[in-house]
Amino acid sequence: MTVDMARVEQFANQVIGDIAAAEAGVLSYVGDRLGLYRAMAGAGPLTLAELADRTTTHPRYLQEWLAAQAAGGYVTYQPGGNGGGGTFTLPDEHAAVLADDASPVFLAGAFGMAASSWADADVTADALRTGAGIGWGDHDPRLYPATERFFRTGYAASLTSEWIPALDGVEDKLVRGAQVADVGCGHGASTTIMARAFPASSFAGFDVHDASIDAARTAAATAGLSDQVRFDVATADAIPAPAGGGYDLVCFFDCLHDMGDPVAAARRACAVLAEGGTVLLVEPRAGDRLEDNLHPLGRLMYAASTQLCTPNAVAQGGETVPGGRTLGGQAGEARLTEVLHEAGFGRVRRAAETPFTMVLEARP
Repeated sequence: MTVDMARVEQFANQVIGDIAAAEAGVLSYVGDRLGLYRAMAGAGPLTLAELADRTTTHPRYLQEWLAAQAAGGYVTYQPGGNGGGGTFTLPDEHAAVLADDASPVFLAGAFGMAASSWADADVTADALRTGAGIGWGDHDPRLYPATERFFRTGYAASLTSEWIPALDGVEDKLVRGAQVADVGCGHGASTTIMARAFPASSFAGFDVHDASIDAARTAAATAGLSDQVRFDVATADAIPAPAGGGYDLVCFFDCLHDMGDPVAAARRACAVLAEGGTVLLVEPRAGDRLEDNLHPLGRLMYAASTQLCTPNAVAQGGETVPGGRTLGGQAGEARLTEVLHEAGFGRVRRAAETPFTMVLEARP
């Protein structure tokens, strides 16, 4: 056996980079939690002492945190002259990603998801060995608010301004007053975003996770939307039809691939649609073949699928054989279209997309 030592060294350096990123991710989670990025945003160059005063953090630990951030390229460092202390800056472009929850490119919420994944690593290992499922509600509790923060960014940026207008006739219905179901709503970010944009319409959010439904109800009440929005615990294949007819729009936001029987979930959506109704399906923008997804985003999504999406589907009774109805987080448009056709939808098209997301429109 001949080993190419240059390739060994190259790969070892890659692994060192991955380990460094994993360790640094913990510090980014801490920085987000303690408000360090927010304190640096827009502040220009700051000395260690200035940032410590702004954040009431201990300067000795903060010194190491800042050094790690500078080494990773998250902040910039300018050495001081004549032996004096240097300054650290969070560039405005980086602040948009790390410090501003309202930014369309905000990603810091994902560090909370990573923290929960590390906490659940032994549970994931047991599932990988035994084939057992892991229900959505069985994860480290940091997962749920972090998931809401991560996905809210894309929904706030695109849902009412791009995705709904891309659906045939749906925006006009919502403006006039329609009934909408949000299946797998989680903490209700997508539901409340739609409700604010379309005050004449009524919205029902459904999820199997009791704690998420409680959080969604609280969020709706805080936003003054309780009269327009309701949230209930229900499985996707058994969501109730609205009083007096069907839903004009049924939405699945980044959740159909998590379900044990996605065909049954889509079939139920078809059954509770009003005449002329539409299903809006939002899923990760994945290629149809594994080789199409071998890039950084695919790596992230396959990791999440291994730890979250597939185990939840298995816990709901999803098939555990490769190629079964347990879709995983990189299902691809062709497989999703097959699911929708099998569920009774005759027309399926890609209505919109972002670099990370595909939006499918389905009609019976």
